Amino acid sequence: MNTKRKKISILGSTGSIGTQALEVLDKLQDKFEIIALSAGRNTELLKKQTEKYKPKYVCVAEGADKPDVDGAKILYGSEGLNQICSDKENDIILVAVSGKVGLKPTLTAIDNGINIALANKETLVMAGDIVIKKAKDKGVDIIPVDSEHCAIHQCIKNRNDVDKLIITASGGPFLHKTLEEIKSATVEQALAHPRWNMGRKITIDSATLMNKGLEIIEAHHLFNMDYKDIEVIIHPQSIVHSAIEYKDGSIIAQLGVPSMHIPIQYAISYPERFEGIKSQSFDFAQAARLDFERPDYKKFPSLDLAYNAGIQGGSATVCLNAANEEAVFAFLNGKIRLYDIYTTTEKMLSSHNIIKNPSIDEIFGIDKEIRIKTREILKV
Repeated sequence: MNTKRKKISILGSTGSIGTQALEVLDKLQDKFEIIALSAGRNTELLKKQTEKYKPKYVCVAEGADKPDVDGAKILYGSEGLNQICSDKENDIILVAVSGKVGLKPTLTAIDNGINIALANKETLVMAGDIVIKKAKDKGVDIIPVDSEHCAIHQCIKNRNDVDKLIITASGGPFLHKTLEEIKSATVEQALAHPRWNMGRKITIDSATLMNKGLEIIEAHHLFNMDYKDIEVIIHPQSIVHSAIEYKDGSIIAQLGVPSMHIPIQYAISYPERFEGIKSQSFDFAQAARLDFERPDYKKFPSLDLAYNAGIQGGSATVCLNAANEEAVFAFLNGKIRLYDIYTTTEKMLSSHNIIKNPSIDEIFGIDKEIRIKTREILKV
């Protein structure tokens, strides 16, 4: 029997996914050893995590207060993240940082032959072609943490037999609201997600359904599927996390309680399965009913915008991601209305000159340029 513990680093240990990952690991202490934690600027929580888990490294953002930790080497910024991802002692790295900061460390880990549990959307939205090719060349597994992609990963046995991916969406807080109500929605209303407890940015993306658009782009890269073969369906109960349809018409879905602990554990434990924090028998009778409906593209035009950007490819998805993110921040800061996120992102995409096969340096340059232009349009 193999009793060797798998060694893991968590990039973004103080965020929503990172803290839930540590809760998962608390139940699996005999199976995992934590090598490194990174925390942006939340040094107080990082200190508590370091005292408990005793990692080899901790990393904080450039300019952050020096964390008061004992026994761990303190690293800073992107160089620190890259150093963590260069340590071949790691068996797997959970990339749970938010934003473009996750891209370069992910590539570094892949270069070093380290498997990835991916919870960072920007990595594949911005540079999916590059990341997936590099992972394939290096023989590295990228296991998705998003509940939808994790569900698809569990359902697929032979990719060549798959005819369609079906990505479910809860519909967010405005599923049954009118377009006029959506346009006048407050930040508090947009953050009141009915099913999931997530970070503020992704919660707003859920309210506009842009998160599903980004997930479509991710699914295209993760599973090598044409965009025409990726469908979004609204499922308010969030019990069916996604499904696949095979050539013969058979549909296989992955079901479970709406908890991120389960996909996090699946991703870091793959290919093994263990009893964990949320392990329980699913009660079909308690679920009572499962509702499904097609998304309303008039109320949620960001979904169509993302489809189109994905189909155009190249730097279009870089533009989509950057413009949307800046607009979301402006909304969260009370500078624009919710629907302005869509109109701003659409305006940036329509004026963007697409580069078909951008390099990593070009991707970061385009990202910076789009963000500057978006802030200028929004006057923020």
